[in-house]
Amino acid sequence: MTKDDQIPFEAALLARAGPIEALLRRLLDGRPLSGEIARPQRLMAAMRHGVLNGGKRLRPFLVMESAALFSADSEAALRVAAALECVHCYSLIHDDLPAMDDDDLRRGQPTVHKAFDEATAILAGDALLALAFDIIADEATMLPAERRAALVLALARAAGAGGMVGGQMLDLEAQRIGPDEAGIIRLQAMKTGALIRFACEAGAIIAGAPPVDRERLAEFGSAIGLAFQLADDLLDLTADAHQMGKATGKDAAAGKATLVALHGANWAQDQLQGLVDQAHALLDPYGEAAALLKQAATFVATRNS
Repeated sequence: MTKDDQIPFEAALLARAGPIEALLRRLLDGRPLSGEIARPQRLMAAMRHGVLNGGKRLRPFLVMESAALFSADSEAALRVAAALECVHCYSLIHDDLPAMDDDDLRRGQPTVHKAFDEATAILAGDALLALAFDIIADEATMLPAERRAALVLALARAAGAGGMVGGQMLDLEAQRIGPDEAGIIRLQAMKTGALIRFACEAGAIIAGAPPVDRERLAEFGSAIGLAFQLADDLLDLTADAHQMGKATGKDAAAGKATLVALHGANWAQDQLQGLVDQAHALLDPYGEAAALLKQAATFVATRNS
């Protein structure tokens, strides 16, 4: 598939983003839920700034499409997708903080700590992380209790010390230690790949699909997660800030260890094609039903922002 073939896929991505945005707006309403005491106005405004600011909504798309692969309940999938987006956006808010990547721009807008302040940004991220598990555990996510519990466990593992947060720690240490290739791959599989892997695996959990399908979708997620980070590292090297909606060139300036820095852009392009081929092959048993997920794999590897 060429870049020109992405136009129909990007339309599908946009179509999925609409319901996600609408649900996130409702979930981030200022009115307290049952069991809550109050929702402070400034906190909610900061949460909305960090979530309702555009973005491709790729991870929610992967949840919904992986669920659709097994004809799972679309409303339940939508809520799980929104929960995952809350985790993703919390991670971006915290990642942008001065103590972390120290970024002023996210999706073409001021980052949350710039629009508000550092303390509010930290609390907004904390609240979004808690909200994610609230959404999945709530009976409004109309799935059997054991599936909701399985989703909570899988998301906690993907987001925590052995997943995304652990990967962020390794990324901070990498600036001091300089990991080898295996270390970089492990770092990226945790920091970026873990949530993408969950997004793909979640559809099988929502559907109550057999373990073999859950593992196949998880492997697919691992492949495109690595492709996503590899493409991101290439874009950091080649794209400008306007195109990306955030600062670029920071990895090279900081001497950050990436596979692109280690092996070069041409090697990275070859690796990206190999990861796309691997991802496509994993979905071959599902036939035409997996067409959009295959397009997602190609999009991840060839996107320009």
